[in-house]
Amino acid sequence: MANRIFLLAAALLAMSCSHGVTASDPSHLQDFCVADKTSQVRVNGLACKDAKDVVVEDFCYSGLHLAGNTTNKQGSIVTPVNVAQIGGLNTLGVSLVRIDYAPNGLNPPHTHPRSTEILTVLEGSLQVGFVTSNPENKHFNKVLGKGDVFVFPKGLVHYQFNNGATDAVAIAALSSQNPGVITMANAVFGSTPSIADGILTKAFQVENNVVDWMQGQF
Repeated sequence: MANRIFLLAAALLAMSCSHGVTASDPSHLQDFCVADKTSQVRVNGLACKDAKDVVVEDFCYSGLHLAGNTTNKQGSIVTPVNVAQIGGLNTLGVSLVRIDYAPNGLNPPHTHPRSTEILTVLEGSLQVGFVTSNPENKHFNKVLGKGDVFVFPKGLVHYQFNNGATDAVAIAALSSQNPGVITMANAVFGSTPSIADGILTKAFQVENNVVDWMQGQF
């Protein structure tokens, strides 16, 4: 009997530890911790504002109903609502974005290192997809219409493309107050200082002039 109790306790402890390890952001230990954006203290997040200085505006953001400007090379724009916009999100482990797409607009292949993403199409049509990690590199992709929802697992490369003839709009929720974004092309060809041509020519099996041209785009 004692052995059974011990094994049960050990299993519960393992489950709780596993949950803590896989959580995207640490759980908060108080009602809220509104970010003090004037503080230089950084301990895997932002320091808390004094509770007596917290106001209702710390939990509110206005403007997500406004369309973003998609007149750029990609034909898309992301409007974030994370801890930088709402200080009250600090330690709560969630955020969201609005994404606007012109016809043929692309939110290019990128990853969120700290977050899973769940996307809902509000208007238009989107072709979306993600690719699993090495060595499989399996491509999951689907065309979404208004009201459709799609999940991009944490850390995997994913994209959205407006394959319709009209503007498209989506809202995406993310499982981190600060999910981060790494756009693949920007990181590889737009880094400062640049990655050496010899490394990129070998990685992509192309000539130097192709690498130089790609770097010139960023």
